[in-house]
Amino acid sequence: MINYDLAEEQQILRNSIREFAENEVRPVAEELDEKEEFSLELTKKMAGMGLFGMFIPEEYGGSGMDYISYVIAIEELARVDGSTAATAAAGNSLGIGPIYYFGNEQQKREWLPGLCSGETLASFGLTEPNAGSDAGATQTAADLKNGEWVINGSKIFITNSATPISAIIIVQCRTGTLDKGKSELSCILVPNETEGVTAKEMHGKMMWRSSNTGELYFEDVCVPEKNLLGKRGGGFKQMLSTLDRGRLSIAAMGLGGAQGAFELALKYSKERKQFNRTICSFQVNAFKLADMATEIEAARNLLYKAAWLCDQGRPFGREAAMAKLYCSEVMRRVVNEAVQIHGGYGLMREYQVERFFRDQKLLDIGEGTSEIQRIVIARELGCFE
Repeated sequence: MINYDLAEEQQILRNSIREFAENEVRPVAEELDEKEEFSLELTKKMAGMGLFGMFIPEEYGGSGMDYISYVIAIEELARVDGSTAATAAAGNSLGIGPIYYFGNEQQKREWLPGLCSGETLASFGLTEPNAGSDAGATQTAADLKNGEWVINGSKIFITNSATPISAIIIVQCRTGTLDKGKSELSCILVPNETEGVTAKEMHGKMMWRSSNTGELYFEDVCVPEKNLLGKRGGGFKQMLSTLDRGRLSIAAMGLGGAQGAFELALKYSKERKQFNRTICSFQVNAFKLADMATEIEAARNLLYKAAWLCDQGRPFGREAAMAKLYCSEVMRRVVNEAVQIHGGYGLMREYQVERFFRDQKLLDIGEGTSEIQRIVIARELGCFE
C-alpha cells in the first residue's frame, strides 16, 4: 500500500520551517540580496532549529532525521529565499556529509559536533577554474612528505568557504598518477586557519547573492597525513556519492523556489485587475497557473521518492539525477511564467519574483549541470557502451 501522507513529525517540521522562513528570512532577504551580505545571524538561528546535521545521528551532535525531512526543510527555506536555503543545503550535503560518510571515528568526533551545532561551517573544495563538469581533471596537488600532505592549487565557486565561521575544507586533490597517466584523486581535510590557505569571498554574482561563495588558494599548505578522508585514491568515488546526495538538496531548492514563485504569481494575479477583471480570470493566465501547479506537484513526488529510496538504503543515484534535473527545470519554467504574469513589475527588484528569476539559473549549473544529469540518467538506461 502506498501512503502519500507525511508523518506527523514531518508535517510539524514543515510548519516550523515555514514559520521561520516567513518571520525571520523574508523580512531581510531583499536587503541581504542587495548588499550581497552573508547573514551570520540567520545561520545561527537555523542552527538553533537543528537545521545543520539534520541526517546525522545524535551521538555526533545531529538531529537524526531522515532525508525526506531534510529535503522538506530545504524546500521550505527555498520557498522564501534561495541564498538562505543554499547555506543550509551546502552546509549539510557538501560540508557535513562527506565527513560523516567517509571520515574515521576521530575525524567525526573532532569536526561533526561543531558543524552540527552551527558553530562552524565546512565546505567541499571540488570545482577549479579549469575543472568544472570534468571533476576528474583536478589539478590541485597533494604530495606526501615526511608524514604531511603538502597541498598546492586553487578552487573556485565554493559555497560556505569564506565566512567568519568557515572552519574546514574537504579538498579533492591529485595525490598520484595511476595507469595510463590517469590521476589518483583523494580528499583531504584542511582547516581554514592552516598557514598557506587563502579564502577570498566572491562578489558580483547574479544569483544567491547573500550566500557565501569563495575562491580558495593553497600555497605549500601542510596538514598531517591522518587528515586523509577515507582511503587514498577514494576521492572520486567520495565526490560522486556526495553529489548524489547533494542533488537531493538542489532538487529541493528547485521545488521550493518553484513553489514560492508560483504563490507570488497566484497572489498577484488575484489582486491585479485589467479590463475590470482580475488577471487570473483570463484563461491565458489561469492555464499558466494550472500548468505551474501541475509541474510542481509532479516534481514534489519525484523528489520525495528519491529521498525515500535514500532513506531505505536502496540505490537512488538515477532518481536523484532525475529529481535534480526536473526540479531545476520546473523552477525555470515556473519563474519565467511568474515574471510574465507580473508584467513590467516582475522586472523590478521591489517585487520578490525578480530575485527568484535570478536565483533559478544556478540550479541548472551547480552540483552537475542539467547536461551532466542527462548523461547520468542515460548511462543508467544503458545508452552508452
